[in-house]
Amino acid sequence: MTKVVLIRHARSSANASAILAGRLPGVGLDDVGRDQAAALMQLLRGITPSAVYTSPLQRCRETAELAGWADAEVIEELTECDYGSWSGRPLDELRGLPVWEEIQRTPSTVAFPDGESMTAMAERVVAAVAGLAARHGDGDVIAVFSHGDPLKAVLADALGLSLDDFQRLHVGPAGVSVIDYSGPRPMVLCVNSGSGVAGLVNASHGAPTVGGGDIPK
Repeated sequence: MTKVVLIRHARSSANASAILAGRLPGVGLDDVGRDQAAALMQLLRGITPSAVYTSPLQRCRETAELAGWADAEVIEELTECDYGSWSGRPLDELRGLPVWEEIQRTPSTVAFPDGESMTAMAERVVAAVAGLAARHGDGDVIAVFSHGDPLKAVLADALGLSLDDFQRLHVGPAGVSVIDYSGPRPMVLCVNSGSGVAGLVNASHGAPTVGGGDIPK
């Protein structure tokens, strides 16, 4: 197993407009997002991943390319949650719906109309990331570009949290998180970091120790 660097796509045009993009085609990065993605190249300096994987959606592929990994392998299972008929709608409008509160408090009970359930999304992406980590050996590092809710689901799983607790986590655009899968259980090294990632990735972790939510998608 290996260390996995999880990277949320940089700010998209939908993020900037507070639109729930979901899997709609043609949603790319805005100018701020392109700057964020380019800055990832400097942030992640010192990391030489054995492989780089990305969601098929444009905003993730653009982020990977601007971060220096234009050859990232597309993995369909890393894609965004299918928000069904919610896709493309303003978040301010969606916040007024009764089910919004369920999404915040008990997301495991929610299925989007004509779309995917939160539970199915979480199971899909958690299995995908674990499977990608298992392809590689101890000491390897891989990078994974995906989306806010899928990455929060992966982090919640690694932390031993239920899906109903995943809204306690925040992963912003271009946010970087790291999970070490090489030990007896996953170890979360950082969440939504903007600095010092290389030091965490390159350090030795995994031994027993003691004593020691973004609305736009």
